Amino acid sequence: MVKRILNFVYKGFDGLHEAALLLALSSLGSQVLALFRDRLLAGKFGAGLELDIYYASFRIPDLVYVFAVSLVVSVSVLIPVFLGKLSGGRGTEDERKEQASQFINSIFSVFTVLIFLLAVILFFLVPYLVKFIAPGFGENELKELITLTRILLLSPAFLGFSGILSSVVQSFNKFFIYALAPVFYNLGIIFGIIFLYPVFGLNGLALGVLFGAFLHFAIQIPIVYKLGFLPKFEIVRNFSDIKKVLQLSLPRALGLSATQFVITIFVALASGISIGSITVLTFAFNLQSVSISVIGASYSVAAFPTLTRFFTENKREEFLNHILIAGRHIIFWSVPLTALFIVLRAQIVRVVLGTGAFDWTETRLVAAALAVFIFSLTSQSLVLLFVRGYYASGETKKPIIINVASSVVMIISAFVFIKLFDFFPMVRIFFENLLRIKEVSGTTVLALPIAYSFGMFLNGIILWRIFEKDFGRLFGLRRVSWQSIVSAVVMGIIAYISLYIFSNVFDINTFVGIFLQGLFSGVVGIMVGIGILFSLKNREMEEIVTSFRHKFWRTKPIAPQPEEL
Repeated sequence: MVKRILNFVYKGFDGLHEAALLLALSSLGSQVLALFRDRLLAGKFGAGLELDIYYASFRIPDLVYVFAVSLVVSVSVLIPVFLGKLSGGRGTEDERKEQASQFINSIFSVFTVLIFLLAVILFFLVPYLVKFIAPGFGENELKELITLTRILLLSPAFLGFSGILSSVVQSFNKFFIYALAPVFYNLGIIFGIIFLYPVFGLNGLALGVLFGAFLHFAIQIPIVYKLGFLPKFEIVRNFSDIKKVLQLSLPRALGLSATQFVITIFVALASGISIGSITVLTFAFNLQSVSISVIGASYSVAAFPTLTRFFTENKREEFLNHILIAGRHIIFWSVPLTALFIVLRAQIVRVVLGTGAFDWTETRLVAAALAVFIFSLTSQSLVLLFVRGYYASGETKKPIIINVASSVVMIISAFVFIKLFDFFPMVRIFFENLLRIKEVSGTTVLALPIAYSFGMFLNGIILWRIFEKDFGRLFGLRRVSWQSIVSAVVMGIIAYISLYIFSNVFDINTFVGIFLQGLFSGVVGIMVGIGILFSLKNREMEEIVTSFRHKFWRTKPIAPQPEEL
């Protein structure tokens, strides 16, 4: 039994749907833990000042992580270079493996020096930087923010080390271990909430995050050691590979930093709206991120190694077809899920966060923000796929330029919508009526998710058009789009009607009641949606059924064959 479990842990997954399904299920498990984490935080603090401070403390470490990690240890860049040395390098098999190992060691050494230099410098600059991160905070809040930020400055180091190991793990298609890392990350944070917060206060929450980041890294060490690529620190004498990685990564680092900069600006704006606005924004963003992780990230991550291999081998038709398959299934899943999230938003938020200090007013505001965020789910998911497609081809500039442009649009839109909400009451009243939150205070925070979704729609549309121009038409995406939209509209209407029916069946003033109301309404909507898809002879529905019928535990390993190394 133990041997069988270990074989499953160490095996590879060759099929796109099987790999994506594994990643989706693992991601779902991780996201369930993340939701439990948020529920614990919501129950202890509600949407208040303490959580505003806690979430604001992530801004500087996250910027460091995104810039340093994406610049030096970006998995999307490391995998093509690593596989190139392993399968396309010169010399014997052992010599190519040594070249690949040397490459990993060089990356590890350079990143270690860079990340700790940044941590030391920022440790002393934090007191000056936090005034820009949360300008709406008072002196006492800023002092706590400084302490938490300094603790969290170590987390990018562990997550960066984890990224290096992930590049090796994914190169051999060992997706199970890769998928476990975020699970352990959330377990570390939960440990901090339950055991460290009662002892150390808010500092305990930060220590829990640090512990989770360490687990994210440590869980991958055994399999990387088994593969023979555990990195070692050494003096780097040949910087040619580092230079190549930096050249490929710099545009991406700038693009991802732009996204984090947007979130940082949003947090700064939220700090001046009302107490709890940062928390409302973060809770809603985290909830919509569940669907992004399960759908968009799963398919794009599962497709990336194969896309890289196809492009490296000059198999352009297979490359485009692989993008098409992943894109079709992203649309297939995301469009109906968008409808369900919008209709069931209050039930979702109440079930996940509705405990302790988190009251019904906060539930409604987070639910409204969630509905606005989730409206761009399909666009966000496709952006992840198209960007991975570009990276697999070695092109990094175009997607980054588009991302930076959309980030600028988000920031400008955020300022514009906040002004519209404040100075033109009809705009605010329109959104309050649309989202059914007329009596709720602090609705100006909705300007931020509105700006975010607007920017993501723009990003997705432009990236799609340019991708087709560069690589060819993606025939099939438009077909699945209209089929999914038809299914989603009917599904949403049926689920909405079901909410009223089941509100008379269950006591929706209790956790069990509102959970069952949302569950049964969602199930009824999904069943009708599936029926619509079958009646439209939806191809993706048939492929998903086939994938589920496959013997999942009998999936054959796909570690590269000797002749491929």
